[in-house]
Amino acid sequence: MAHRSYCAEHPPQQSNERLELLGDAVLGLVVTTDLYSSFPELAEGDLARMRAAIVSTVGLAPIATAIELDEVVLLGKGEESSGGRRKPSILVDCLEALVGAVYISAGFPGAEEFVRSILGSEIARMASEARLGDPKNQLQERLAHLGLGIPSYVVTERGPDHAKSFDAVCVVLGRRAGTGEGSSKKLAERNAAIDALAAIDAIDAAGGEIELLPSFRPSSRAGGRA
Repeated sequence: MAHRSYCAEHPPQQSNERLELLGDAVLGLVVTTDLYSSFPELAEGDLARMRAAIVSTVGLAPIATAIELDEVVLLGKGEESSGGRRKPSILVDCLEALVGAVYISAGFPGAEEFVRSILGSEIARMASEARLGDPKNQLQERLAHLGLGIPSYVVTERGPDHAKSFDAVCVVLGRRAGTGEGSSKKLAERNAAIDALAAIDAIDAAGGEIELLPSFRPSSRAGGRA
């Protein structure tokens, strides 16, 4: 696994980029085939939206980390010092390159088996989630149905610039409905929305009121985002 930053410092080492292109196509075909077979009732636009959610950076970066591609990628000194091993875009590029390499060595059947071995459960989970819509959209629709207004998100960050983490609080009518963390603001807000959905659904199922949620008192260093 050689990133272009490493290759620039170690010619004539070839980068992952050609394999990334090939792997991206193979990955997309496997995911699309599974969605096409699993959801025969869905229109082309819905299938495309679900595929986009599954093969997105947010969807694939955790998979690349889980199989420890961050430990084996070769990076240039600058990219290494700036936290390149934790950058989602680099991790996804490595995963695509790996799929491309498997395709070259084992053909499409081998690549198909490999993709399903690392993504099978995630494809099912993310496809189900994508079918229902983004968690933030789901929460907004749920709250609108309950007459509880529009949620807001308060996000704080921690850690050094090259390895920041983000914490999000989902606020509904001035109350803390859910919390989440992630390697980006978007991911932290998404996880907070998932947490809030569970809390709102539990309260609604029990016939409770929004007042059962704790009041939200932002810290002095918190920064809000709608």
